[in-house]
Amino acid sequence: MNALTQRWASFAGREKTMVIAAGMVVGLALLWWVALAPALQTLRAADAQHAQMDAQLQSMRLLAAEATGLRGQRSLGYEESLRNLENSIKQTFGAAATLAVSDTRASLTLKGVSADALAQWLSQARINARVVPSEARLQRSSAGPAASSTASSATTTSASVSPSPVLWDGVLVLALPAR
Repeated sequence: MNALTQRWASFAGREKTMVIAAGMVVGLALLWWVALAPALQTLRAADAQHAQMDAQLQSMRLLAAEATGLRGQRSLGYEESLRNLENSIKQTFGAAATLAVSDTRASLTLKGVSADALAQWLSQARINARVVPSEARLQRSSAGPAASSTASSATTTSASVSPSPVLWDGVLVLALPAR
C-alpha cells in the first residue's frame, strides 16, 4: 500500500486527473452493467409478462369455475352413465367407433376419427356421462382423409379446398362409475 501511495504522489496533476477520470468511466460502466441495465430490461419486459400472467389467471379462473360446476353436478349411476356414453358415441362418431363394456371399464375403438371430433367428444363424455379416459393408445390413421369429403370437394376448385384433417385410429379405455 505504501508503494501505491508513493506512486500516486509521483504523478503530475494532469496524470492524476486522467487516472481519476478513467476510474470513474470504469466505475460508471460497472454500475451500468451490474445495476441499471438488468433493471431497465426487467422494466421493459414487465408489460408483456403482466399480460401473460393476466391471461394465465383468467384461464385458471375458468378452470376453477368449471371444476366447481362439475363438483356440483349430481352423480350418475352406472346404467345412466353407460346410456349417455353410448348415445354420445353414436351421435359424434357413428360407425367410426365401437364400444365394448367390461364391468367398470369401457373400451372405445376408433377408426379414422378427427382430432377435433375426439377432443369435443371427450369433453362431452366427461360432462354428460361422467367418464374419463384411463388409458389411450392412438396413432395416425393410414386411411388418409375421409371419403365423404371427396364428393363435396369434387365440385370446388383446388384453390378453395382446405387441407384435410389428420385422422386417428386407436383405443380409449374409459372408467365407468361402479355398479
